[in-house]
Amino acid sequence: MHYCAICGIERAQVIRPKNGQKLCRSCFIDAFEMEIHTTILESGIMLTRGERIAIGASGGKDSTVLAAVLKVLNERYDYGVEFILLSIDEGIHGYRDDSLETVKRNAVQYGMELCILGYEALYGWTMDQVVEKVGKKGNCTYCGVFRRQALDRGAKHLNISHILTGHNADDIAETILMNFLRGDLPRLGRCAEIITASQASTMKRSKPLKYAYEKEIVLYAHYRGLDYFSTECVYSPEAFRGNARALLKDLEKIRPSSVLDIVRSGEHLIHYPATTQILKSGMPHNEMNKDAGISVRGNENEGGLLKMRQVASSQLESKCASKTQGTTKPQTVRLKITLVPFFVEIHFCRLTYQTRKHCIFNQ
Repeated sequence: MHYCAICGIERAQVIRPKNGQKLCRSCFIDAFEMEIHTTILESGIMLTRGERIAIGASGGKDSTVLAAVLKVLNERYDYGVEFILLSIDEGIHGYRDDSLETVKRNAVQYGMELCILGYEALYGWTMDQVVEKVGKKGNCTYCGVFRRQALDRGAKHLNISHILTGHNADDIAETILMNFLRGDLPRLGRCAEIITASQASTMKRSKPLKYAYEKEIVLYAHYRGLDYFSTECVYSPEAFRGNARALLKDLEKIRPSSVLDIVRSGEHLIHYPATTQILKSGMPHNEMNKDAGISVRGNENEGGLLKMRQVASSQLESKCASKTQGTTKPQTVRLKITLVPFFVEIHFCRLTYQTRKHCIFNQ
């Protein structure tokens, strides 16, 4: 029999996947809540006394646990914050209509104000109607954009500038893997941020459950007897996210800490600067950049994005013709690109330059 690693009295009932710690039920609940509190304090999620903050509520396990934990922490540590449940009705028959009933019960249980906005009222159509037009493939992309805009509109309607969402560690790790598999550099680092904001909106979004494992969220909901809706969206099986989720589960079987490892890797991508190093062969650094058509934009804060554009072959050939009368033996110019751990988008692998030297790209 294993006893709780914290109290040493009760029998251990949980083995935490993130650190292998064996805890009893009571200590697990306390540790889970304390970690969320620590995340809020240390990650820059500012909860200002007297502020009204929206919780994106879907009725699922994540948003339900988030609302329950924030209610506890607000009372325990005297945040002095008023939390509002903000729900979006996408108009998915047999799914969202049932989950909204759960949200309504949660609003009563937690004593929180509830605001529900629907796609039909905001946009003039439901998600079911969108799927009829575009088909099931790729519809999650549309829904995600519509949902974010709907949350922004709902928050502005409530005169709120801060939204808390229930994205957990598994969600973020899946998103990082998705962007990795798709080679989506701009989103790769951004998706790991705990606080996000876009140029198109002044709305602040935060993820207090960023470091919480999905398994532990389910356990917390189970031990506290929380009321949540567990049915998956009828359109989600067609989403690309399912591939990333399957990969993540396989990795987690081999290495339980894989989820947080991937999240931490994503965090490093936010701060990595883009650098280039060119080993020249008789050609000034800046001239080679100019003639080879290499442009680097972005800075240390933006993460940097290296793009290489191919100069029109006709222009290069004319340069070669004018500069290389009496061609000498081809020489090799080694061009080293350092952009770790970002992806380098190379639009050409071979470039005719001056005396028909070859550029070799080494990652």
